[in-house]
Amino acid sequence: MLRRLAWCFWFLLGLVFYTYIGYGVVVALLVRLRPRRRELPAPEEADLPTLTIVVAAHNEESCIVAKLENCLQLDYPRDRLSLIFVTDGSTDSTVDLLTAYPVPEGVEFRVLHAPERRGKMAAMNRAMTQVQTPIVVFSDANTRLNTGALRELARHFGDPHVGVVAGEKRVHYGNSAGVEGVGEGIYWRYESRLKQLDADLYTVVGAAGELFALRTALYEEMPGDIILDDFYLSLRIAGRGHRVAYAAGAYSVEGHSESVGEEFKRRARNASGGIQGILRMPGLLNPFAHGWLTFQYFSHRVLRWTITPLVLPLLFLLNGWLARQGGGVYSLFLAGQIGFYTMALLGRVTEQIGYRVKLFYIPYYFCVMNGAVYAGMWRLLRGRQSAVWERTRRADTAR
Repeated sequence: MLRRLAWCFWFLLGLVFYTYIGYGVVVALLVRLRPRRRELPAPEEADLPTLTIVVAAHNEESCIVAKLENCLQLDYPRDRLSLIFVTDGSTDSTVDLLTAYPVPEGVEFRVLHAPERRGKMAAMNRAMTQVQTPIVVFSDANTRLNTGALRELARHFGDPHVGVVAGEKRVHYGNSAGVEGVGEGIYWRYESRLKQLDADLYTVVGAAGELFALRTALYEEMPGDIILDDFYLSLRIAGRGHRVAYAAGAYSVEGHSESVGEEFKRRARNASGGIQGILRMPGLLNPFAHGWLTFQYFSHRVLRWTITPLVLPLLFLLNGWLARQGGGVYSLFLAGQIGFYTMALLGRVTEQIGYRVKLFYIPYYFCVMNGAVYAGMWRLLRGRQSAVWERTRRADTAR
């Protein structure tokens, strides 16, 4: 019995390590062993595809004008650019601000508005009935895109095997930011590196909704109750044999969550949406049908949102029992776990009293991130997670 439990401990410990660190190491090694994919040249001006930017916005009066201006300032021929803003259910001045804005001649601009709010997926479905360009770009209202984002996205569609291009998400935070800012910023820097490695190996497993593009012909109307539209849509297309490329040179910038509570709420929703997507796309777990995609999808997404968060408390309890039985190396690992979770607790306490210690940020954010998975699972099981977005309050304006 002791030997079996010891083997179980090492297996679970290895699983946790693989989920958060080891997978990145494995993919980096695999990328080095595979021939490098040819770098696509930037398309000539005459070869740039026409495209449409779709922005789903609900009660975004504080940032909607800045978003529209940002879209108009992007370095892309105006005669090949269309803009569609969907404002369903907005009750503030979002619609008035958009319709009154003096859009320059040469840019096709439409505002779609309906009084009923049915969620972002429904808004995207409605917008897509109006898209007539071969490429569509989705972006959130509270993010800003870099000037060359559209050209960089367009470049990757030079590969006929690419169906989706994921942009990079960057989170802005200053020196005064707490764990919600520093933790989110560090997480997205690490996640961006993993996305690049995923793309170099085969495909990105899930685009970020702040900025991604796809071939319009590949879009299929999505169920209106989908919670995590970017994840579900991009993986559905990948499952049909199309690669999801990564464009690090096309990025969105937004402010960090206003508080740890807001970040927890955002992550719980993402976990609900991720688990919902996993349950609705079981075929992606068939390696005989999807090969590399299954390996990447299981390692990068399924483990994070389902198995590994459940393993963490079990690993702690098993470690405690083994340390009591045999001591030695198990006592060292138990001391390490206790130290890690103690730092997380101190991170919470010091954050609440306003005395921030950056040493505690990573352990605290790690616990917030995994605790949100439990909350997301619970909401999904109870049917309490709506497809209608509850906006995350941001501490500052993205820039």
